Parts: sequence; structure tokens; C-alpha cells
Amino acid sequence: MKTLFKSTLMLLFMLPMSFFAQETVSGVVSESATGLPIPGANVIVKGTTNGAVTDFDGNYTITNVSEDDILVFSFLGFATEEIPFAGQETLDVQLDEDQATLEEVVLIGYGSTSEQDATGSVEKISSESFNQGAVVSPEQLIAGKSAGVRITPGSGEPGSGSEIRIRGGSSLSGNNSPLIVVDGIPLDQRGVQGVRNQLNSINPNEIEDFIVLKDAAATSIYGSRASNGVILITTKKGKKDSPLSLTYDLKVSAGRIIDKVDVLNAEQFRTLIENTPGTDPSLLGDTSTDWQDQIYQTSVGAIHNFTATQGFENFSYRVNFNHTSQTGVLKTDVYERNALNIALNQDLFDNHLKLTLSSKGIVDENRFADQGAIGSAVAFDPTQPVYQDGSYFDGYYEFTTSPQQQQIQATRNPLALLEQLDGRGTTKRNITNLNAEYKFHFLPELKFNVNAGFDYSENDGYNRRPLTSAANNQDIAYFEDYGGFNRNTLLDFYFNYKNDIDFLNTELDLTAGHSYQEFYITSKRIETISNDIQDFPRETNRNALESYFARASFDIADKYLVSGSVRRDGSSRFGGDNKWSIFPAVSVGWKLQNENFLSTSNVINQLKLRAGYGVTGNQEIGPNYGYFGVYNPSVGGVRYQFGNQFYNTLRPEAFDSDLKWEELKTYNVGIDYGLFNNRISGTVEAYYRETEDLLATVPVPAGANLTDLLVTNVGSTVSKGLEFAINGAIIQQEDFNWDVNYNITFQDLEITNLTLGENPDFEIPQGGISGGVGNNIQLWKEGYDPTTFNVFRQVYNEDGQPIEGAYVDVNGDNEITEEDRVPYKKATPDYFMGLTNTVNYKNFDFSFTFRGNFGNYMYNNTQSGNGFVGAGTVTPQPYYSNFNSNVLESNFNNNQFFSDYYIQSADFVKLDNISVGYLFPGEDLDVRTSLTATNVWTITNYEGLDPEISNGIDNNFYPRSTTVVLGLNLSF
Repeated sequence: MKTLFKSTLMLLFMLPMSFFAQETVSGVVSESATGLPIPGANVIVKGTTNGAVTDFDGNYTITNVSEDDILVFSFLGFATEEIPFAGQETLDVQLDEDQATLEEVVLIGYGSTSEQDATGSVEKISSESFNQGAVVSPEQLIAGKSAGVRITPGSGEPGSGSEIRIRGGSSLSGNNSPLIVVDGIPLDQRGVQGVRNQLNSINPNEIEDFIVLKDAAATSIYGSRASNGVILITTKKGKKDSPLSLTYDLKVSAGRIIDKVDVLNAEQFRTLIENTPGTDPSLLGDTSTDWQDQIYQTSVGAIHNFTATQGFENFSYRVNFNHTSQTGVLKTDVYERNALNIALNQDLFDNHLKLTLSSKGIVDENRFADQGAIGSAVAFDPTQPVYQDGSYFDGYYEFTTSPQQQQIQATRNPLALLEQLDGRGTTKRNITNLNAEYKFHFLPELKFNVNAGFDYSENDGYNRRPLTSAANNQDIAYFEDYGGFNRNTLLDFYFNYKNDIDFLNTELDLTAGHSYQEFYITSKRIETISNDIQDFPRETNRNALESYFARASFDIADKYLVSGSVRRDGSSRFGGDNKWSIFPAVSVGWKLQNENFLSTSNVINQLKLRAGYGVTGNQEIGPNYGYFGVYNPSVGGVRYQFGNQFYNTLRPEAFDSDLKWEELKTYNVGIDYGLFNNRISGTVEAYYRETEDLLATVPVPAGANLTDLLVTNVGSTVSKGLEFAINGAIIQQEDFNWDVNYNITFQDLEITNLTLGENPDFEIPQGGISGGVGNNIQLWKEGYDPTTFNVFRQVYNEDGQPIEGAYVDVNGDNEITEEDRVPYKKATPDYFMGLTNTVNYKNFDFSFTFRGNFGNYMYNNTQSGNGFVGAGTVTPQPYYSNFNSNVLESNFNNNQFFSDYYIQSADFVKLDNISVGYLFPGEDLDVRTSLTATNVWTITNYEGLDPEISNGIDNNFYPRSTTVVLGLNLSF
């Protein structure tokens, strides 16, 4: 106790002296090579949290610095400087480029390499290149940024996802989406139940970079899930020796649709009905209602991000809280997200043990709108009012047979569909990953890495419609309650050995490991059906994947690269001899810039040739137990009667005992180049891919199985393509920088075999459309793209007007039959491109992104479904429905669903994103403001609402809005 008392007195005595000894130091941090200031550099008193970050001009100021303190200056890509403080008031520091860090590291799955040493098709997209705006879903950040990667935005609903295709996909019935790996955890490719888009759980603000693995040489280390490419998402972490930094970021948005489906107005509609024989104009109303105006609104949203980060000598952390709220342009549609991201890094045992914990906790809350209102708004009689006095249906106008009885088959009031539905859902999700990397003391070149993670989510929700809703065709109020959970658990471990073999002049990189991942899904629901409450049996879905993998890479004389990998996967989705499969890959590279004949070049600073071959698989086939017989309990109240008792039944499912993996063989060649000290850089790629043992859902002969459609291995596809990417640093000056990125991809996909037999004319209908029952407008057939349309060739008169019912007699038998339908055009583009410009002038920044698709076509189902007289006049009950305005051009009386008249060019160029910002630097606070517009305008000849719909069929599409975003960022 005496010792403590004396120590306290001594501390109090010395404290005023320390105040006199502490001083303030300021200065400028710049690049030694160019003298340019370095904004964002860390300056910290070693061993403390006292520090600062340089402003836009490289200036810094630190107070409370004592003599003999050591100031640490650091920035990514530069060697760290440690300078003792000797009382200087001004201390300017120049940092040297760190060649080791300038060779940018990219993840390649269970390891990393430098961009210079990569032999596969690998592309890194950093946060500096991301699209701007009120981005909710991560994949929107990189739309148009990478050759070979086509990201098609989903519908315009808030929080909706996008379709991601890397080199066009490889399967027919299987999943064509890439494997997404977030901080080392591969996500379930089937998604998560109850959410609009499973990637919404990853806060875009917290993403450090995307790494896209395109060819088999890069992806085969992921084996059975890598046929469609792999995207590695790395989230932001704290940085060592960095001062406390607090950031608040706000983005406020407002959006409106800029176009609507072209339908008849009330006057046009009345005229058509009155001029059509056999109609009853007394069924018409006496108002003029634009039903699309009734259901759409201005969407508003706000995205808040609060971030705190700090780094010490051996520990760093980053904490982010995100709140996102968005309403849809469709009334009653709302999306909200609350998320907490935590990243902790700890180094132990003299940096021999590195621990990284990353955890993302998310609560998604949705109010779901009835999207059937979109089709109703297009079809509802425009002469009828929105509301009707005394209406039993909560005051909404409806087609009725009596005051309290709706016409069951009539079109529903669109606004009532929205406002009388209460549909809500909540999903709670946590993605946590713990990674430990140990560098052996006795052999520091050898590391052991273990990665344990889980992705757990649970959801519950409900739908409610009152008895007074005309959409409720029961005698009781409608309700549905549902819930369930998803569980994805992972355990990886691997050894990695890196060393220089001096006598061989070779760098060696060896990796070997094991992985086990299990997926478990369960769901339950209860619903009113036909005036009865149906309690559906709980559904359980479980599958697992066990893997062994290895990779060896050699860099010989810093010129010649050789890499090989192999993965052995075992999946519970396959049985017998098909349960396990091996996926090998090999690739080579030649760094020509290091050869004597180029090493002194002042023009070429990088030139690498590479080639690769590999085999990958696809196990995302739908059924978990498609290889053996499974019995499922009856659903929906289906029972069998014995006497006076009703018994639940067991239903046998179809199976194929020989079901096995899809296998994709890929050949890839590429050139990476950099000119004039990388002022111009880019890649050129060519690939050829063959999918064998193609998994497809095909018809089987009656009695041959327990279904008429079976998932089985039936055929093959071939795809090939060319990819070009170029980056240009057009201007690089102290106050002015201008960068341009352009990429273009040419692609072709063809089915080369579709049957187990020898019938080249065999085809499978695809692409369901609105109109009729069971109609399809596309087909799978040998020699054609999987999105090819199957249509009659329309005959036109001399004025270019389509002749109703007149088609080309293709087979010459003097009659028009199904045999005269022919494959024609396709929905996938022949080529697509992206262009990004970024300009920085002092504190001002400006950027924009264009995207374009070319050679793709769309089936305009909004015209074919409602663009003929019978669509609105031949109705099952006494009411009329509206027409697409195309009826005034075609003059069709009856449906012509399969006419190529409705196959329309969907080429487009979009100004996808344009943003301007300004930074107001300060000593303790930096303020940045920005203004961004997304989906600004589209150049296209397509007659429908939007030329960019992934499946090529335009039918009641939820329109995308043009959005303006105001941003504010405060950095302390």
C-alpha cells in the first residue's frame, strides 16, 4: 500500500513536468519519387493511439509529442518510416515506394499471389473503382467493370439482386451463378430463404475489393462449385499503427420511373370497345384513370454508415453500423436493413500467430408489395374509378356480380391489391469467420492456416388479406404464416510452404489442405386454402461437401511460371461411384518483360503470356437426393379415404441412380500488358469451354420413371469467347488525374448434344409466357443458344403491316403447323461492354459508367399478351380489360403469341452511373459531399419498358427507377 501511495505522489509530481515537455509537430508527407503529396497517410506516435491522418494535400499535425518519441509514417504501397522526434516543429517526410507491396496481392482461393505471378484469369476490382450511389446490393458496385462478367440488374424493387454471369454460365437446369466467397466462407449458392437477395447481408460500404476468378486454372481449387466462376469478396479490416478514425457516411436518395407500359387511355379504350362488334359499352365507366400512376410513387431512401477503426502495434479493429431504408416505386414496398460489422485482428508470438475475426450481424425487414398489381394496372379498365362509394371491398371499385361478391375471374383493382395486402418478413442473419495463421518458429517458410465459419439465418413472416379484399376468394380472411432457418457451417485447414530455391533460381509455393462444409435448411408454413387452415409438413433440406485440395506454383528465374492444382470433392448429392470426383488444372506463364530483349524497354514495362487448362464441376442441380428413391408426405391436405377415415399419403419422387457431376473443361490463353510505366495496361483473353454430362430437366417416356420430367445427365454445351480490357491513365499530374477503363466481351454458347439418343431434331420447350396455358416461346435444341426463341416467321404486306395468321410455310406442306415454328434470334448478347471515366481535379472528383449489350433480342410479352382485340373483349365474365397500344399498330383480333413480330432487338447503351463530389479538408474534420444519378438514360430501339431483362421475356416487369443520390461523408 505504501508503494502504491508513493507511486501516486510521484506521478502527480511529474505530471505537470510532462505537460511542459509535450509539443506539437506538423509537416507534409509526400512521395520520394515524384514529390506528390500522399493523402490518407497514417502518422502515429509509436506504441500509442496518438496520431493523425494526412489531408488531401498531405498535411498533418500531431499534438502532445514528447522528445524521444518515435513517429511512424505509413501508407499502403510505401515503405514505413520511423523517425525519432527531437523537438522539431516541422517534419516533412518522403516515403519510398515499397516494391513488395506494389506487386499487388490478389487472393486465388486458399492462398494469394501477386498480379504479376498469376497464371489464371484473375481480376481484382478495388473500392476506388466501384460504382457510386445508394448501393444496397454489393454486385451493383462492379457492374460494367470487368470483361467477361455480365451483371444484369434485377427488378426495380428495393433491395433486389442482380443476375451475375461469368463467361455466360455453363449449365441448363443447374445453377449458373458464380460461387461467392465472403472472407473465406463460400455462401450457399441456392441463397437464403425470406430475403430479396442474399448478398444484401454484405454491406457495400464495408467491401475492400472483389476478386473475380474466371477460368478453370484459377477456379478449380474450388472444384465442384466452380464451373460458373468464383467471386471472392474481402471486407475492410483495421490497419496496424493507425490512429482512431471516426466516419459517418450518409446517402439520401429519391427515384422515379421514367417510362410506363404503353397502354390505351380511357378515350382510346372506349373508342375501341364501341367499335368492336358484339361488345356491350354499358359495361364501361365514365371516368379516366391512369392505373399505372395509381400504383407507382417516388421512392425515397437513406443509407447511414457509422464506422470506428483504430490500430495498435499488434492489434487493430474496425466496427461499422449500417442502417438502410428504402421504399420502392411500387406503393407499399419497403426494405430496411440494420447491420453491425466487426473485424478484429491480433498478432501474437512475435507475429508468428495471426488471428482474424470477422462477424456480420444483419436484420432484414421487408414489407412485400403484391407485384401482381403491375399486371393489373396494365390490364384494368381505364374508364373505371379507383374508389366506389359504399363498396363492400373497403371502398375500392371492383368488378362484381352482387354488392358483396366479386367476379372471381376478373382483373383486380391494382391499388386494392397493394393496400389490402399486409405482407411482412424479418430475417436475422449472422456470418462469422475466425481465421488463424501460424508461422512455424522452426521453419518460418511453413504456415498452417485454419478457417472456421458459419452463416446462420432465421426468418419469419406473414401475409394477410381481409375478407373484404376481392383478391381473397374465400369465405374467411386469408392468412399465411411461414418461417425457417438456414445453416451453413465450414471448417478449412491447409498448409502453405513458400521458399526460394537458390540453386534452382526458383520461388516455390506449395499448398495442401482439407475442407468440410454442410448446408441445412428447414422451413414451415401454415395457410388458409379453400376456407380451411392447412398446416404443411416441415421441409428439411440437407447436404454436405468434403474436399481435399493441393496446389503447387513455381516461378523460375522471375520469368517462367508453372502452376498446378487438384481438388477431390465428395458430395452427398451423388451416390455410389459418382460420389467422388477429381478436378485438376494446370497453367503456365511467361514474363517477357524480364527477358533481356525487353528488360531495358522504355515502352513495355509488363508483358506476360499465359495459358491454362482445367476441369471444374457443378453440383448445384436442385434435388439433394436425386440418385435414390425418396418418399415425401402429402401436402395441401391431400389424403386417401379408407372407409370413413382419411389418411396422409407418401409420394415417391423421381430419381436417377446414375446421376453424376457436370464437368466443365476450360482452355484459356491470355496476355497481360503494361506500357509507359503502366500508363496504359490491360488484358486480352480467349477461352473455349466444354460442358460434359450436362444436367438438364428432360422429358422421359411414360412409365419409365415416377415423373414425366427428370433431372439427369443428357448432353453437352460448348462456349467460347474473347475478352478485352484496357486501362488508361490519360493524365497524371499533381492536381489533375484522368483515368479511363474500357472492356468488351464477345461470347457464344451452343448446345452440342441434348439427348442420350441420336435424334438431332429433339428439342425441349422453355421460356413460359403470359397468354394461354403452358405456352413457351424458347427452346433447347442442338446447335442453338439455350435462350433461342421458337417462333413462326411472320408474313407482312407490301406496306410492312403484319398479316394476321399468315406465317411462312417452312416445311412446304401447304399448312401451318407446329412444324413451321423455327429457332430464331436469342436473348443473350453477342457482345457487351463497359466504359468508366474518372476525373480528379484538386478536391473535385467526377466519374461516370456506361454499359451496353449488343446482338440480344427480347420477346415483348406485354404486346403479345394484351395487343389484340380479343385480349380485352373476350373475357370469362362481364367486364373488359385494357390493351397494349400496339393493338392500334398490328390490328390483330386474335392472339399471335408465337409470331416473330414480337421478337424485338434489345441492343442498348446505358448511362448507368454519373457522380460528382467535392472534398472540404480540415485539420480535425474532412467533409465530402457528392451528387450521384443512377440509371440515367438508355439508348435503345426496343419498344418495351426496359431492354435489359435477363431471361429475354418482357412481361409485367417491375420497372427500375432513375435515382438521384445526395451524399455526405464526415471523417474525424
